[in-house]
Amino acid sequence: MSYTAKEKIEQIFQQQKDFFSKGKTRDVAFRKQALTKLKESLLAHKEPLYTAMAEDLGRDKALVDMGEIGEVVSEIDFALAHLDEWCSEKQVETPQILAPSTCSYQHEAYGVSYIIGPFNYPVALALGPVVGAIAGGNTAIIKPSEQVPHTAKVIEDIVSTVFDDNYLAVVQGAREENTLLLSLPFDFIFFTGSPNVGRVVMEAAAKHLTPVVLELGGKTPFLVLPDADLDQVTQQLMFGKYTNSGQTCVAPDYVLIPSSLKTALVDRLTQAIREQLPDIHSTGKVVSQRQVEHLLELLKQTRGHVEIGGQADPVNRYLQATVVSDVQWDDSLMQEELFGPVLPIVNYEEVDQVVQEINRRHPNPLAFYVFTKDTATGKKVISAVPSGDAQVNGTLTHFFSPYLPFGGVGGSGMGEYHGFFSFQAFTHRKSIRIVE
Repeated sequence: MSYTAKEKIEQIFQQQKDFFSKGKTRDVAFRKQALTKLKESLLAHKEPLYTAMAEDLGRDKALVDMGEIGEVVSEIDFALAHLDEWCSEKQVETPQILAPSTCSYQHEAYGVSYIIGPFNYPVALALGPVVGAIAGGNTAIIKPSEQVPHTAKVIEDIVSTVFDDNYLAVVQGAREENTLLLSLPFDFIFFTGSPNVGRVVMEAAAKHLTPVVLELGGKTPFLVLPDADLDQVTQQLMFGKYTNSGQTCVAPDYVLIPSSLKTALVDRLTQAIREQLPDIHSTGKVVSQRQVEHLLELLKQTRGHVEIGGQADPVNRYLQATVVSDVQWDDSLMQEELFGPVLPIVNYEEVDQVVQEINRRHPNPLAFYVFTKDTATGKKVISAVPSGDAQVNGTLTHFFSPYLPFGGVGGSGMGEYHGFFSFQAFTHRKSIRIVE
């Protein structure tokens, strides 16, 4: 796949600046038409997406339908149903000191936005934010991840089939192209990826005082309380950890289990893996040979006990679903977000103590999962750990609600999106006072 030339990138940026200044995107009917076009083009490219994502990530059609295409279509449908309400001027009370006058506010587009997509859910996490950009009245330049080249090309086709570059454009590239793009004075930047690159994005944005949303990551804890249903715990770990080969930003990164329950959980997990994910090809592909080799090196260094898994085919980017028990906080597997099908299990004795350890060692995770039969206790525990999002007795699925804001806090990111919160992210609230 060829990358977009520097001159072309600069040309597209200027074209979008000029187009936005004409005011066409302010029209709500124009935005609705654009959302409909995006939906139709996405659905028309289903088959190419199936092929591309199987090549890039070993992704099966069911996960493409649910986690990629379905997520974007859901966001589009929700925006179409609510856009008139979101765009309407909101009247507020006028304080006596400002009488006689009327006060209101409305959401106004930022302008030209830059959306940087990741590799792990390359369609949903690139085109999902585009829904917010369109709904908010912006133009957008989208850069898919170069790590999934086949999918990136289909994303380009989805957009270029129905939109001119002066409104929505996909550019292809890696570090050099991204560096050029970040040097341009965008009006808004939306980034999904690692905290390290997020810092680079924020530093570049600061030079132009450009607002950002950063969707990052971190080590998401999965805390099992003593009264938890271990069958439910096992089912949710199999779903939450091993979907997409563990490459989900809100996947459980590590499990915290009472010492007395460790053996029972390990027995259930190893049996489930043997039945559901019996070989190295079962979980799909890891993004790169380098990442497989990195995870294997961490497994060599661990002082924990590999209960199952650990087999790999690095050249073809496969790593078997792996469980490692009796892992300590200072272990090789506990120093970074793993982003792969490797699950460390850490034993604990007291809930209060383990909560303190989470907050001390890996604060502000993107998500936090607690499992217990007492939901009141579960809510109390999640309130004790600052995190982007949280669930009691579930994993991952909060991502799919257009009614919930999705985003991180601290090192796991800033800003939220989905549903109205996407519209809000790509707009600012403009206060208006009319003197009568």
